[in-house]
Amino acid sequence: MNRPSFIISSLLLLAGLASMTLFVVDQRQFGVVFALGQIKEVITEPGLNFKLPPPLQNVSYIDKRLLTLDSTDNEPVLTAEKQRVVIDWYVRWRVSEPTQYIRNVGTTEAAGASQLNRVVRNAFQEEINKRTVKELLSLKREALMHDVKTEVLGQVRGEKPWGIDVIDVRITRVDYVEAITESVYRRMEAERKRVANELRSTGAAEGEKIRADADRQREVTVANAYRDAQKIKGEGDAEAARTYSEAFGRDPQFAQFYRSLDAYKASFANKSDVMVLDPSGSEFFRSMRGGAGASAGVPKK
Repeated sequence: MNRPSFIISSLLLLAGLASMTLFVVDQRQFGVVFALGQIKEVITEPGLNFKLPPPLQNVSYIDKRLLTLDSTDNEPVLTAEKQRVVIDWYVRWRVSEPTQYIRNVGTTEAAGASQLNRVVRNAFQEEINKRTVKELLSLKREALMHDVKTEVLGQVRGEKPWGIDVIDVRITRVDYVEAITESVYRRMEAERKRVANELRSTGAAEGEKIRADADRQREVTVANAYRDAQKIKGEGDAEAARTYSEAFGRDPQFAQFYRSLDAYKASFANKSDVMVLDPSGSEFFRSMRGGAGASAGVPKK
């Protein structure tokens, strides 16, 4: 084997050994070194580290970041008044003690999430069984979430600690099951229709009342106006009669002549009216022929 080939082979061998003995721990992870299946070392600080080659030693990584577990179970839960509700929730948690976590839970985050999901679901069922729907929808929801978190922490910190911290437990939705939801919607719709019909009836009654009051006021106003008009008309007629009386009293013969003219005018009220008169025997025509002097001789009727 020539020298260049030997150098290349040596470098490849060194690279292979380095890949089996050197490993890098990311700042977002814990590095756990296993020796023949037993935990040899837990590395919490990021950087380059050394281990024996497999199968003497192996390394696995566990996420140290804050993790979120969302509910996936849509199974109904019974409340204190035996109402079936469906809830959605989430939990914020993280691995705090890798050694305890691996020994009591598993080597992956999925194992911890699976067991934590079961504990949180059972805690919610137990706490919701003590409360009514109204309490779930009111400010008492905060107390419920606090009690669930306390119960979950009691489980994961028990005789065999899981090596995790539960940071927060939250409910995102509380709803009736689908069948009950439809019934609730129908009751709400019926209630809204009842209120709408009641408002329409009240509005119609108020409308009739307003219209009746307006008609009454109109009748009163028209009657008062007619009364005032008749009063003014009567006063005018009286004033006219008084004026005529005074005027006619000054010249009775002219007054008689004026009344005769009015009588003739009333006799020809329509264009089709015809009257046959003898001009020689008519006092009216004689007065017209005789002028002012004849008019003075018009006899009184």
